[in-house]
Amino acid sequence: MATPSPIRQRRHDPESVLSIAVDVFNERGYDGTSMEDLARALGVTKSAIYYHVPGKEQLLARALDRALDGLFELVADERAAAGPAIDRLEWVVRESVRLLVDRLPYVTLLLRVRGNSLTEQAALERRREFDGFVSHLVKEAAAEGSIRPDLDPALVTRLLFGTVNSIAEWYRPARGASPDDLADALVKMAFGGLRG
Repeated sequence: MATPSPIRQRRHDPESVLSIAVDVFNERGYDGTSMEDLARALGVTKSAIYYHVPGKEQLLARALDRALDGLFELVADERAAAGPAIDRLEWVVRESVRLLVDRLPYVTLLLRVRGNSLTEQAALERRREFDGFVSHLVKEAAAEGSIRPDLDPALVTRLLFGTVNSIAEWYRPARGASPDDLADALVKMAFGGLRG
């Protein structure tokens, strides 16, 4: 009698398949990862993976959505829409740090995509949309006089989120500060120098 595939024995569910795939993509690079690599990491046959997803591209899309959906939840939050722009900007930066730590493997993958596929291009377009939202907040804060007038809003936007995004490269939860500690330090450092 044939043994059912391990994936069907609930050894893996769609969430664990996605989580392991993201780890492999981050380790080997998306383009450098084959379905065979994913099957090996999961401890299943390639055909068992197809029980949950049509292919590698769909895993990538789900992973990138996991990171991007979190950013757009921030944008939709009323705390990003009401009040002085500098306070909204500070809140978005603080929550972005928390989100990055909470979804570290997914955000790391997002930060590494280069637009080599339609899925990657769509993710980069969504990321530019988020960057545009942040840039608008910075410009509003500058117009309100909350940001020093000698600072270019476009440069401020790049530096703020360059700093936030750099956390993905060095932060390790087991060895690092808490997400709140990271957010507090970044906000104190950046906004202490930004406020006009």
